[in-house]
Amino acid sequence: MKLRLLIGLLMFSTGVVAQQKPYSQRMADSFMAWHKDSILIGNHKTARWDYEQGLVLKALERVWYRTADAKYFNYILNDLNQFVREDGSIRTYKPEEFNIDNITTGRVLLTLAQQSLAGREKFQKAAFVLRDQLAKQPRTKEGGFWHKGRYPNQMWLDGLFMAEPFYAEFSQVFGQPENFDDIARQFALIEKHLIDGAANRPKTGLLYHGYDESRQQKWANPKTGQSPNFWGRSIGWYAMALVDVLDYFPQNHPQRANLVNYLQRLAPPLVKYQDAKTGCWYQIIDQGARKGNYLEASASCMFVYALAKGVRMGYLDQSLLASAQKGYRGILQQFIETDANGLINLNGTVSVGGLGGIPYRDGSYDYYLSEPIRKNDLKGVGPFIMASLELEIAPELAVGAGKTVGIDYHFNREFRKNLLGQTEPFHYTLEDRMHSGFWHWGNTFRELGAKTVAVPTAPTAESLKDVDVYIIVDPDSPKETAQPNYIQPADVKVISEWVKAGGVLVMMANDTANCETRHFNELAQAFGIRFTSKNRNMVKGKNWEQGKVTIPAGNPVFKETRAVYIKELATLDLQASAQALISEGGDVIMAVAQVGKGTVFAVGDPWLYNEYTDGRIIPVVYENYQAGKELGTWLLNQVR
Repeated sequence: MKLRLLIGLLMFSTGVVAQQKPYSQRMADSFMAWHKDSILIGNHKTARWDYEQGLVLKALERVWYRTADAKYFNYILNDLNQFVREDGSIRTYKPEEFNIDNITTGRVLLTLAQQSLAGREKFQKAAFVLRDQLAKQPRTKEGGFWHKGRYPNQMWLDGLFMAEPFYAEFSQVFGQPENFDDIARQFALIEKHLIDGAANRPKTGLLYHGYDESRQQKWANPKTGQSPNFWGRSIGWYAMALVDVLDYFPQNHPQRANLVNYLQRLAPPLVKYQDAKTGCWYQIIDQGARKGNYLEASASCMFVYALAKGVRMGYLDQSLLASAQKGYRGILQQFIETDANGLINLNGTVSVGGLGGIPYRDGSYDYYLSEPIRKNDLKGVGPFIMASLELEIAPELAVGAGKTVGIDYHFNREFRKNLLGQTEPFHYTLEDRMHSGFWHWGNTFRELGAKTVAVPTAPTAESLKDVDVYIIVDPDSPKETAQPNYIQPADVKVISEWVKAGGVLVMMANDTANCETRHFNELAQAFGIRFTSKNRNMVKGKNWEQGKVTIPAGNPVFKETRAVYIKELATLDLQASAQALISEGGDVIMAVAQVGKGTVFAVGDPWLYNEYTDGRIIPVVYENYQAGKELGTWLLNQVR
């Protein structure tokens, strides 16, 4: 086992690609092998609504995004179906307890509420049930959420992860922008009351586990209300809360910069207290040399995740990635083992850490060291998966670093009613997570290091000046949009000049019944390409083989992909310097053209939208997700 681990570390550190699945998938698969039908938490004999459940399900969601393997999505769906009833009520959940931990699983409720899914309305209703708890949650005098109803006047670091990412995403999805002030307040109160700054000890920049506004708890400092120690996992919860809540916090919100600053303030102390020898972190983070202290898995995974994601998202300096990589190597060496069945296990996670209660937890050094250490505790498993994903993404970020992918919202401009009954744009948009959207392909570009943006207006030199890859998909006909925006000669001129100067243009048409081809061809023909009126791969029902497109070995774009699914597509005619990329049965299906310093890619269908890239519908033989990643990589590499 030690030899296998050494080889794995060598491959990780040298960049050699192993044939085995990456650790994120191996741990996710191991978890689902342990918990086949339901998730049992700790020593409980029956499944219940619990924050550990929500933590791991969110990690599985991210593995699904990364792999397009539907088994991860189906596991999430099957688990939540055991709890959420048709009216949105949640089995075993007790809102009257005002337990902020119970909010965490709401994050995957929001995921399911945004999918093309029969019965998704019940997940939407359940999300509102949790939002109602936050509306009624008892608060400190300054407006901070109590950690639980039975812990009055107390804010714990844990609670920021438990509530705020859900609160932020809910506010984004359901149009409640006024909530972001409240979310920012929760973090501001933590920064005010829990950063080390007591008069009798030097400032470390670390945060204490909890704060009692009333100063009545025996664990609370009578002057500051702070608990007495820096517990690793509590700081880990806070660090993860910061990097996750920023995913949903509006870019133009005046408090967003403060959240980024909090993360930037926290990162250097985390690196300072990282164990120099192993790269991991201790249970009591600032007392590594003290007798009885030990390296702890969950905190180490959380810090690696927060540092690596913070770097990826541009919140933290690139130099901090080295600390995350060192920490991850330490995690693999210190905590990961492989059993006889090929499953991997995570050792070294402390089972719990709290304040007050019965029996009373005084927050002392001895208390934190008294809690048992568990194998495969979900509070370590979830963060390990998320840390693994970040370290697996990191080497690919250079592909799109500094590059911007823009998707047209002007020529393709369809609308629908959203979850609130309001009109919103949809269909091949970055925001649309239903089967009609481009969210998954957009996420692929982002995981390749690129920025994705909408281009909502007609193309101009100004609107395209910061766009490196410009994607136009299925321009509207009158049957799709009441007042379609047709491609005009001025648009052709602007786009042509932009391509010649080095832009990368992607044109995705559709079958002739669903695409305004006449004006689209005025643009395509400027590059020697024409979408024809001939349609092929007309699929009847679930006769998937009728939509199969075979990709021969040696294709310069799709280097590993061998079969994709594209149905009802328009074929291409080529002239001038345009060249066929994929042909079948005498028909050109995909083509490329080099024009000036730029590149044009054309295909007769928007075949990379969510329905055909998320793995939930088409058979696994069709590698649309992988093809989307290979195409994205190739497009970004064409940028001059």
